Amino acid sequence: MATEEVAAARRKALSLLRAARSRYESLQISDDVFGESGGGSSSDDNPFYSTSAGSSQSDWEEEEEEDEEPGAASGSRRPPGTHREPGQEEEEEEEEESAGWTERLKDVTFPPFTDSTGPVHKMPLNASAIDFFQLFVPDNVIRNMVVQTNMYAKKYQEKFGHDEGWSAVSLPEMKTFLGYMISTSIHHCESVLSIWSSGFYSNKSIALMMTQARFEKILKYFHIVAFRSSQTTHGLYKIQPFLDCLQMTFDTAFKPSQTQVLHEPLIDEDPLFIAMCTDRELRKRKKRKFSLWVRQCASTGYICQIYIHLKEGTTSDGLDTLKNRPQLHSLVAKSLCQNLMGKNYIIYTGPSITSLNLFEEFEKKGIYCCGLLSTRKSDCTGLPQSMLVNPEPPRVRGHYRVRMKKNMSLISWSNKGQFYFLTNAYSPFKEGVIIRRKSGEIRCPLAVEAFAAHLGYICKYDDKYSKYFISHKPNKTWQQVFWFVLSIAVNNAYILYKMSEAYLVRRYTRVQFGERLVKELFGIEEHLPSE
Repeated sequence: MATEEVAAARRKALSLLRAARSRYESLQISDDVFGESGGGSSSDDNPFYSTSAGSSQSDWEEEEEEDEEPGAASGSRRPPGTHREPGQEEEEEEEEESAGWTERLKDVTFPPFTDSTGPVHKMPLNASAIDFFQLFVPDNVIRNMVVQTNMYAKKYQEKFGHDEGWSAVSLPEMKTFLGYMISTSIHHCESVLSIWSSGFYSNKSIALMMTQARFEKILKYFHIVAFRSSQTTHGLYKIQPFLDCLQMTFDTAFKPSQTQVLHEPLIDEDPLFIAMCTDRELRKRKKRKFSLWVRQCASTGYICQIYIHLKEGTTSDGLDTLKNRPQLHSLVAKSLCQNLMGKNYIIYTGPSITSLNLFEEFEKKGIYCCGLLSTRKSDCTGLPQSMLVNPEPPRVRGHYRVRMKKNMSLISWSNKGQFYFLTNAYSPFKEGVIIRRKSGEIRCPLAVEAFAAHLGYICKYDDKYSKYFISHKPNKTWQQVFWFVLSIAVNNAYILYKMSEAYLVRRYTRVQFGERLVKELFGIEEHLPSE
């Protein structure tokens, strides 16, 4: 009898998995972000529709429940059980009706997405890692690093005295210098100088390419911009040309899918490596003085645009003077989406960015949105407050309510808690399902299914990406930003590699791709020339 029950449970799990994968594929989300799953597929390849106990949906729910107290889910302005005077609910609903919010739903049609997607450059079969890397960091950018580093070293020595151990850096040396730094994203170490040590983190295979003394000299004088111009006012002027170059190449090398996500990515190091660090090493890792937002393709993980905001100092756009965080996040979102106007993209946002005013402004520009709401983090101005109250008693899983204002839908959906979504990208009549191992299918609006699937994928991408962050931790903020965005460039290069014909010839994992790139920067292995 027990054997029959086990067999029945397995059949149910497999049928759920097949149904989940079918729906997942319909959303056109790429699996196996960094090519590490091997030939076979597993339920863990799917970051949201997973029949495993540790699916990303569970993490998403738990994160929201930790963020909000139990029962005070992500949209509630009133604590649960707040007494409402007789007639108060009717008065609120009348006010909301007059503001345009109604429970009379209408079907919404959206203009088609006609823009092309995928890599812009057709790379040859024999393209190697450095070919993809140089789509973002070409030789002329590295030559500028050489020029600026030599200029800074000369000026520094004029001021503080001649440095006997210094000689002008060359282009091959600068590539070797970058190769050493990128190697720390593959083989983590407490310091890049550990490569030359005799300890656990040493790497004898590459230590002979440059002496430690020479590397330290280049690191001491390394600069992207040697001198501040008279017109410069912002704190990132030392890497602004490099950031501008990356913004341009990220945008021109790849055309993203219709669905994209605005968020703050995970930029901490590999948790396993952090767990191995001593308290002294952790104290040396100073708190970051910048925050970073990205616009990321929800189908591939490719980061299309970046936005960096300094938490201290003066910036040219004046964002540091804003006391209102929703206003800050709104301006960040507008900056990240300025190249998307009129193309009918769908943008997914977290609670800090989601707001009615922003979504309405984007809709006028041909950008559609779907976002999670939180009264603690979101700007809820103009939203019907009666929808942002926890129902009493709590509703069963899968129950939802929708109110509309023109094309905008406000959704209240019950799962473990109460969740609130704002969207103008999906019809309120279209339903989806959340597929869970224990609960089976949980009904929900299609907007909720799409949001959770795409955000779950990005969370999975970020979890893997954190393993490939350059480990070097400088004290200067501009250097921290530089090594972080260089890590993004390497990851984007790998994503383009996986979508190219070259991947069909040599199926490198992310680690193998990084190792190959480091060797080619060293000149150890000559990459095959492009045809």
